[in-house]
Amino acid sequence: MGSATVTRTVEAPPDAVRDVLGELEPFMRASGFDEVDIDGDRIEISKALGLLRISLTLRVYEEDDTALAYEQTDGIFESMVTTYELSEQDSHTAVTARTEFALDAPGGSILDGTIVRRQRRKELEAQLDFLERRVS
Repeated sequence: MGSATVTRTVEAPPDAVRDVLGELEPFMRASGFDEVDIDGDRIEISKALGLLRISLTLRVYEEDDTALAYEQTDGIFESMVTTYELSEQDSHTAVTARTEFALDAPGGSILDGTIVRRQRRKELEAQLDFLERRVS
């Protein structure tokens, strides 16, 4: 199991941060996905990554202590879950974005856990950049 975690403190209250996290299409596009289709709690995303096109189907779900949580239901991973947790600090909010994943074909995949971790960290950073711009 691999993971990627990014934490950022933004100058906004948790409710303002939750509002931006709820704007799923622009929030997912901020991480570099060029195709985003949302239908209820289902999100289909895809993007080119070098010679590879990554396509995932995600399901948004409720989880205690998270502002947003989704899991892959179809795609390149054996499993993949991403959560966004908020922690209020005075007039600021600490946002922790965490993805935990398992690759579908250990040892035989064209994806390596280190590469996935690095790429996912970039995507989470880009989402938090978007979040920070929107709440400032």
